[in-house]
Amino acid sequence: MSIQPTAGTDDAGTGDHPSRSDGFVRGASELIGGPLGDHAVALDRPADRESRFWTAARIVLALACLTLALHWVQKSPCQDGAWQNNIQYTRMCYTDVLALYYAEGLNEGKVPYRDHPVEYPVLTGYFMGALGLPVHALGVDNPEINQGQWAYNANALVLSALAVATVAVILALRRRRPWDAALFALAPALFLTATVNWDLLAVGLAAFGFLAWARSRPALAGVLLGLAGAAKMWPLFVLGPILVLALRANRIRAGLTAVGTALVALVAVNLPAAVPYRDNWDRFFELNTTRPIDWGTLWYIGRYLDGKVNTGGPGSMGPFEWLNANIPTLNWLSYALFGLACLGVAVLALRAPKRPRLAQLAFLVVAAFLIFSKVWSQQFVLWLLPLVVLARPKWGAFIAWQVAEIGYFAAFYGELLGSATSRPVFPEGVFVLAATLRLGTVALLCVLVVKEILHPERDAVRDTYADDPDGGVLDGAPDAPWVDRWRRRPEPSEPAAVPAPTAA
Repeated sequence: MSIQPTAGTDDAGTGDHPSRSDGFVRGASELIGGPLGDHAVALDRPADRESRFWTAARIVLALACLTLALHWVQKSPCQDGAWQNNIQYTRMCYTDVLALYYAEGLNEGKVPYRDHPVEYPVLTGYFMGALGLPVHALGVDNPEINQGQWAYNANALVLSALAVATVAVILALRRRRPWDAALFALAPALFLTATVNWDLLAVGLAAFGFLAWARSRPALAGVLLGLAGAAKMWPLFVLGPILVLALRANRIRAGLTAVGTALVALVAVNLPAAVPYRDNWDRFFELNTTRPIDWGTLWYIGRYLDGKVNTGGPGSMGPFEWLNANIPTLNWLSYALFGLACLGVAVLALRAPKRPRLAQLAFLVVAAFLIFSKVWSQQFVLWLLPLVVLARPKWGAFIAWQVAEIGYFAAFYGELLGSATSRPVFPEGVFVLAATLRLGTVALLCVLVVKEILHPERDAVRDTYADDPDGGVLDGAPDAPWVDRWRRRPEPSEPAAVPAPTAA
């Protein structure tokens, strides 16, 4: 179903300007003269694109490139690998991309999985090898080059290209709202964590999966999400919302097609490593099942509180400390809470007054996974960035969340430096406070998204689009007949008539 542009817009342009439509930006714009005027030139209309180079989309893409360039500068003190005097912590420039070039044996020419176990899903391992092994080969012929620095820069270049591609996908999905993509392009979290690990590989592939689904190509969407899930597990969680929404719209065949092709892609990518090198391939799953409570998680906050309120004397344990000592129970509790959250999202999707948008449900599911997970690494914020931009493109709560992420980033490196030097950098509890604020702002975003699902008239995207621009075959589709019957509550019975009092 094609959606006609709203008044004053065209399909490639936008009637939405943040200084007019977003309350936070409108208030902030008063500092520089107020919202965009009625007679201002809109750089994103076709006539203006013919005469002006700097359209809204190009400005946003340029901003993304600037953010990534600044990120590269921020990581530059660590690029030579000579991490003396804990410079990787004092400059907050640590990156797994460089550290694991040596730890995974790539500097010695070891092939991931064949020669060395890898702690990441297979597509990330293949990616590491595809960029790291050529650098090793180059270093053999040119011993004067710094292999680690070359490997980092090669990875940074490709990962940055994937980040820019993700911005381009957001622009393609929001042609009438191009400034939404500026949330991603200017995000402090992107500046701080873009190349801490290889998460942008999964982010980029998942973004293209979203685009394929929006273009009504469920098979391709499934393949791309399956490949993204072979790089990091979280994109596979998007398949749940796709299935639930397809069920509500009576488009279950498209949903099953996406799930089926995703599983085929996932298995096809894993088989070359899983069959001949099972022990090395299994390292990712082994670490996930045996890993204790990690820094900054809900469970970590609980352990800290255990230490503050536990008065049982030496040897006694609070509940969270007990969970840390009983990891199988911790695993099952984490899975159960995440499963209950997914069930709640499914019920919300089926009971909501209007079918939710795919990005809204995808954000809720991935956020729930992070909230209840026993591991929440600093760069996992990149998972949520494109989802929150597509789900709730409003600046106020987004900025609050990003401020919390900045605080967590600084506190995290303070903890790392304190552990390395045995001298605390911050007072006790500062890191826990930072972790609590991060968790709290993500939970707040979840609450706001749920409110907009229950009150679709508050949804900024629905102000511009009739239904769901990411919905693909679901966009504009009516609900299945059983949905109304299931959602309809029985009418309350008429109250029994009260007999009139009789005279005594």
